[in-house]
Amino acid sequence: MMRKKLLMSAVAASSALTLTLSGLGATAYAATSSSSSTLTIVPSPNGNFSDNFNPFSPGVNDGTLGNVYETMFYFDNVTGKQWNLLGKSFKFTNGGKTLTVNLQNKAKWTDGQPFTSADVVFTFDLMKKYPAIDTNGVWQQLSSVTAHGKYQVVFQFKAPNIPFAQQYVLGSTYIVPKHEWQSLGNPAKLKITYQKAIGTGPFKLSSFSPQDYTFTANKDYYNGAPKVQTISYPAYSSNQAADLALASGQIDWSGIDIPDIETTYVKQDPAHNHYYFPAGSPVELYPNLSNPILAEQPVREAISDAIDRKTIQTKGETNYSLLPVPTSLDIPAQKSWLAPNLPASDKTFTTNDAKAIKLLEQVGFKKDSNGIFAKNGKELSFQLLTVSGWSDWDEDALLIEQDLKKIGIKITVQQEQYSAYYNLVDPGKGVKPHFDLALSWTNSGPTPYTMYYDMLDSNGNYNIEGYKNSTVDAALNAFAKTTNLAQQKADLAKVEKIAAEQLPVIPIFDGEIWYEYNDAHFTGWPTKSNLWINPAPYTFQAAAIILDHLKPVN
Repeated sequence: MMRKKLLMSAVAASSALTLTLSGLGATAYAATSSSSSTLTIVPSPNGNFSDNFNPFSPGVNDGTLGNVYETMFYFDNVTGKQWNLLGKSFKFTNGGKTLTVNLQNKAKWTDGQPFTSADVVFTFDLMKKYPAIDTNGVWQQLSSVTAHGKYQVVFQFKAPNIPFAQQYVLGSTYIVPKHEWQSLGNPAKLKITYQKAIGTGPFKLSSFSPQDYTFTANKDYYNGAPKVQTISYPAYSSNQAADLALASGQIDWSGIDIPDIETTYVKQDPAHNHYYFPAGSPVELYPNLSNPILAEQPVREAISDAIDRKTIQTKGETNYSLLPVPTSLDIPAQKSWLAPNLPASDKTFTTNDAKAIKLLEQVGFKKDSNGIFAKNGKELSFQLLTVSGWSDWDEDALLIEQDLKKIGIKITVQQEQYSAYYNLVDPGKGVKPHFDLALSWTNSGPTPYTMYYDMLDSNGNYNIEGYKNSTVDAALNAFAKTTNLAQQKADLAKVEKIAAEQLPVIPIFDGEIWYEYNDAHFTGWPTKSNLWINPAPYTFQAAAIILDHLKPVN
């Protein structure tokens, strides 16, 4: 249902720490403080908030998903665990084409109405009626959704696709109440303010301002009332401001890259300031393939050859990231999926300016009077979109600009606030993205299928580059129809080879899951020695589960 950045362990912002008051952004509030009764969270600095708690909106405020609206299940991409939420159990039959879900029979909406199968069917029917909100494309796979009694729902699929069903139907569709939404009209056009957000989750919205909004514990939550009484989400406009507040103990939980974190964060309060950055997912340079120049494979190859990924790793990502591979697999975590017969050139990147220049010259590009490669009067001149305030990405973009300038490609870095950035890269189904090149995330799951399907399948949920390849589609379709591991690896091997050699997207670095926490007031956090769930505050269903498990120290 929601856009993938909000569903998966995507990429949070990062920064260079500035421990001076001059580093505070316009919406950083020194008055914010943590206590034994209020837990303060900053998933990433996004500037001032809008009163937007619509779970179908790409700009929905952090915490709405998970805290208020829930999925039926959550499948953790870090541990592989399954968490039962609005669903108690599920079973595939009919060769994988029929999925039967038994629902939670104790759940209530926060206005006191009971949760039933009618709410689940209504949510999916709503996505069918208004395709713009079906951002995961579930109705491309589904043929029907029907209620069998008050607490069972049966999903019929057009063809078997078990990984898709688990990831998106069961694990990524947030259920809304029929009795509230049935008279509201098109969800894409609704303004759901904090007072109108009625959910089944462990928390309820209790206040809103552009600088801060809060949740309070749902005492009637079916899994038991949370021990955390109040959650605060304060606004920060820059990573530097959030870093300062985090180091000084004003924030309990964040997902930010802090350079020299041992000195700038841990040593400020060694007893309580902790962090762990487990492996995350690759960050890519997405070319808009509707641009005929970027659609030329030699141009993408030249761009890739000119990028110094080692410098990006050490300078832009402050040595927290890993070097990527051309297949986009997350190595070493997904090493077992790496096709054994790939040539060496498909397994590693090298920086080679001479090769990049030769590639461009071979397909007819020549440097013009500006020193920029051009053909038929059109220069290799592109805007590179990134998120303003995500300082590691902003630094990475500047490094890419410098690298490509050396070979005769002009890059203009375009920094946008997150909401504007997202509307440009992923404006919705059927609407063309508005960018030339964009730094963006990939979506991770239990297997590489999730990333490849979203990023490279013609119907993928985050195919923002507009890539279409029938061989890739067929291989991913074949993967989805079997549980045979050897066959699945053979299917993905075809995708890996095409991804590495055609570079429909260009891997830049393998990211990490950003996770900092202060345990002075609350206990029960995931730790390096007991990583019981994805710990990122921006993986929202997982974050809600964590919040439901925390307890005040006193």
